[in-house]
Amino acid sequence: MENSTLTPTPKRWLVSPLIPPSVSSALEEFPSLLRQLLYNRGITDYQAARAFVDCAPAEDTDPFLIKDMHTAVEILHQALAENALIAIYGDYDVDGVTSSALLYEFLSSLGSTPRVYIPSRFDEGYGLNLDAVEQLHREGITLMITVDCGIRSIAEIALAKSLGMRVILSDHHQPGAQLPPADAVINTRQAGDPYPYKQLAGVGLAYKLADAYLRMYPQAGLDAQNWLDLVALGTVADIAPINGENRALVRAGLDQMRDTRRQGLYSLAQVSGIKLESINSGHIGFGLGPRLNAAGRLDSAMAAFELLTATDIFTAGMLAQQLDAQNAQRKDMTSRMQEQAIQLALQADPDSLVIFAASPDFNEGVVGLAAARVAEQLYRPAIIGARGEDNIVASCRSIPEFNITSALDKCADLLVRYGGHSMAAGLTVSLENAPELLARLNAIAREALQGVEMVPVLGIDREIQLEHMRPEFVPQVFEAMEKLEPTGRENPEALFCSRGVRVASSRVVGDGQHLKLTLQAGKNSFDAIAFKQGYWLNQLPERIDIAYAFELNSYMGRKTLQLNVKDIHPAQD
Repeated sequence: MENSTLTPTPKRWLVSPLIPPSVSSALEEFPSLLRQLLYNRGITDYQAARAFVDCAPAEDTDPFLIKDMHTAVEILHQALAENALIAIYGDYDVDGVTSSALLYEFLSSLGSTPRVYIPSRFDEGYGLNLDAVEQLHREGITLMITVDCGIRSIAEIALAKSLGMRVILSDHHQPGAQLPPADAVINTRQAGDPYPYKQLAGVGLAYKLADAYLRMYPQAGLDAQNWLDLVALGTVADIAPINGENRALVRAGLDQMRDTRRQGLYSLAQVSGIKLESINSGHIGFGLGPRLNAAGRLDSAMAAFELLTATDIFTAGMLAQQLDAQNAQRKDMTSRMQEQAIQLALQADPDSLVIFAASPDFNEGVVGLAAARVAEQLYRPAIIGARGEDNIVASCRSIPEFNITSALDKCADLLVRYGGHSMAAGLTVSLENAPELLARLNAIAREALQGVEMVPVLGIDREIQLEHMRPEFVPQVFEAMEKLEPTGRENPEALFCSRGVRVASSRVVGDGQHLKLTLQAGKNSFDAIAFKQGYWLNQLPERIDIAYAFELNSYMGRKTLQLNVKDIHPAQD
């Protein structure tokens, strides 16, 4: 691309130290490369390494350790015995949709016909709302189960209770100072909850509820593990940590996907170009997840729910095509918004530490994606918003050196509402207060980032001399990659670096966005792909340093080693 603003900030590589001999000796059962990767992830003894490789959670996973779980199961059992009308109140992201699908299929298998309510991002916003609660009451709902939302919906749940509903609140987000008055609160982060693993996604908690029910009231032919494919989808797509119990659930879910009987998943994989027999967490994060999310970002998330629960091949195929088309539209919209936001922000103040851009043309469902791209590209906190008649509804994405939510805490008097965590947040600000908000955030950023080198860091697992790479080393590479799966947050894919490799050939693919390379290291030649780095084509030196992941490239039945290049530096003499 011609626009220089689309060139990202160069990264600083941080190569992990070599594994100490004592740790290497403790892990001697494992191949040398895998030992280094385990050490880089904080694993230094045999038991922890074995648990990691086997995906065996170290903690007790009994669902009844979760506070209020007994109560929730008894409430649910009574509602089922009474043939009560049950509503599942979800969220419009993949975690919320998979949670809703899981409980819908589970309750349906028990003879119930639950009502699924997923709010509109555009008309209702995140979480419960009073109008929806009243609507469910009018429909005769007597039990409402929230999934992936509700932990801060005090007024809404109080209304449900006043209307005579029972409420099971299931949500993995951080509770506030006061809990809503639900009959049961399933949230491992709440005060006094003894469950040892605190990182379950919303769909993980929905799974624990189903698991607990079937442990107390077994049903012939029913096992909560039947829905682990949905657990894997929601957990990975929600960028939950892939460690501990999550890692075990995701691996089991991926195994289930490889032999799926879920028609919607099969159809979605087909339109995504993903072979389910070899699916991994990356395919969810970059293929399936974005397509499922696209429904809620541009229209209604119910299309994603209907796809996941579809049993008819034609319905599933139609919905998969719809989500694929919406995702293509979402990608185009995000790219255009990214470029426009950068131009607006830099024209207003090129020296601003906080990138701020708002426009009536920006789609509220995509501003978070655009903010993430801008923050990554310019390596500054980014706030991108949809401007309405009175307010700006914005998403914030930050960098590790700057806690955006703490900064917003200092600006609370200027905001209509806000919330989030250190790296991401959402806010609503009046048009009147927007200039003061930006000025104050910049002042906070100047103080917080004083003396900080504003350069993104890329963690490297090991430096490799590709010229010395022998063919027999390749199987060890892929064995190590396999043992590392599933990867994701807090267990990243393995990255390596090599220096001074020669560029034998280069060309752009994918409308000029991506760079296809042939690299030479000594007598060894390697195919390589550098996604979203097409801008290097006309400035690529003869020799380069590369940071990359190993990939297995399959083409027409032939499997070859390929380097997925994450970053390029000119080689240093």
